Amino acid sequence: MKKNSIYSRWLPQHFFSVAKKRALIPLLVLGLSGAAAAQEVRPLSLQEAITMGIENSKQLQLSQAKVEEAIARYNQTKDKALPTGNVSYTYNHAEIPTTTFRMSEQGEPFYLPRRADAFIGTASLQEVLFSGNRLKYAQETTGLLTQIARLDVEKDEEEVAYHITEAYLSLYKLQQSQKVVNQNLEDVDRQINRAQRFFEQGLVTKNDVLRFQLQRSNIELSQVDLETNRKIVVYNLALLLGLPEDADFVAQEVASPEQLAANLSTYLDSAMVNRQELRSLGLQQRVAENNLKSVRAEKLPSVILGADAYFINPSGAFVPSKNSFIAPFTAGATVAWNFDELWLNKNKAQEAIVKRTEADLGRLTAIDMVKTEVNKSYQQYQQAKERVHILEAAIAQARENDRILESQYQNKVATATDRIDAETQLFQQLVNLELAKADAALAYYTLLKSTGNIIQ
Repeated sequence: MKKNSIYSRWLPQHFFSVAKKRALIPLLVLGLSGAAAAQEVRPLSLQEAITMGIENSKQLQLSQAKVEEAIARYNQTKDKALPTGNVSYTYNHAEIPTTTFRMSEQGEPFYLPRRADAFIGTASLQEVLFSGNRLKYAQETTGLLTQIARLDVEKDEEEVAYHITEAYLSLYKLQQSQKVVNQNLEDVDRQINRAQRFFEQGLVTKNDVLRFQLQRSNIELSQVDLETNRKIVVYNLALLLGLPEDADFVAQEVASPEQLAANLSTYLDSAMVNRQELRSLGLQQRVAENNLKSVRAEKLPSVILGADAYFINPSGAFVPSKNSFIAPFTAGATVAWNFDELWLNKNKAQEAIVKRTEADLGRLTAIDMVKTEVNKSYQQYQQAKERVHILEAAIAQARENDRILESQYQNKVATATDRIDAETQLFQQLVNLELAKADAALAYYTLLKSTGNIIQ
C-alpha cells in the first residue's frame, strides 16, 4: 500500500506499542453493541465495490463530459468542410445637397435628385476545394483528441478502482484484526479465571491476577481503536460507492494468487500495450505530426469555388415595378496563394518540429517510468508473498512457545509475565499474518494497476 495513502492513516499502527504486553488488533463483529447491533450489516465483495464506485464516481462523470466536449469539437471541425453561405438585403437612403454636377467648366451639367432610395440584396455560396489539406489534418487531430479523452476516462476508471481496492482492503485488515483480538480476549478471560482459581488456592499471588486483568484492559483499548477506525473507513468507502452515509457492510475475504501466472517480462509487455498513458502519448505523437503537416500546408495555394446572386433596386420601391431592377448571377473559381508564407512559415514549422520531438521524448520517458513501476510492483508482490510464508512459520514457532509456557505456568515453573509474553507474541504474529495477507492482495492489485489491467 502506498505510504501516503489516506487510508493508511486509519490502520492501527500503534497496536503493539500501547504496552509490551498489549496483545493486538481486533475484528469486525457482525453484531455490534447498541444501535449498531440493530443495524443491518451487508456483505460486500470487492468486485461489487469497484462496480458501484465506477458507476457513482463524480470524477468519471466529469471525465465523460470532457469526452462529449471533444466529440462536439470534432463535429465542429467536420462542419467546416461544408459549404459556407450568407444572404443579406440592404436598404439605402441618400440625401443629396448638390443636385447639379459638372465634369468640367465647359461640360454639360448633370442634374441629380435631392434624395434617392435603393434596395440591394446579395446571396453568396462558397466551397473550398483545396487548402493544402489543412482541413483534413484538423479533422484527424480533433479525432485523435477525442480518442485521448476516452483514454483519460479509462485511466480515471483504473484510478477509481484502485482507490476503492485500497479502502476495501483497509476495511478487511481491520476486520481480520478484530477477529484476532476477539480470540485473544477469550483466551485472556480463560487465563484470568485460571489465575483467580490459583489465587484462591494460594498457588499464585494477587499480582498475577492483576497482570492478566491489565492485559485484558490493553486489548479492550485496542478493540475501541479498531472499531473507531472501522467506522471511519466504512463511512468514507460508502461515500466512494454512492451508498447512504449510515450504511454498514462487511468486506469479504480477498485472496491473491499463491504464485503469479506470468514472469516479469510478460507483465512489462502487457503494460506497454494496455497502459492508458502510453496509448494516449502515442496519439499525442500523431497530433504533433498532424500539426507539423498543417503548418507546412500553409505554404500551399487554396482553390475556392463560389457563386453569388445580386438584386439591385434603385427605384426606391420595396417591390419594384417591371424592368426597374437588375439581378445578376455570378459563378467563379479563385486560386489564392499567400506566398509570403514561404518565409513567414519557417519559424512556425520549427516550433511544430520541436513539439513533435517533445512528444516523442515524452513517450519514451513515460515508457521508462512504466517499466520502473511494473518492476517495483512485481518485486513488492514477491516480497509480500514471502513475508506471508515467513509469518506462517513464525506462527508455528509462537504456538509451540505459547504451549510450552502455558504448561510451565500451570506447573509453576514460569511466571505470569512469561506466560503473558508468550501469549502476546503469538497473537501479534497472528495479527501480522492477517495484515500481511491483505498487503499481499493489495500488492497484487497494485501490480495489475501498473499494467493497466486492474479492471478485468
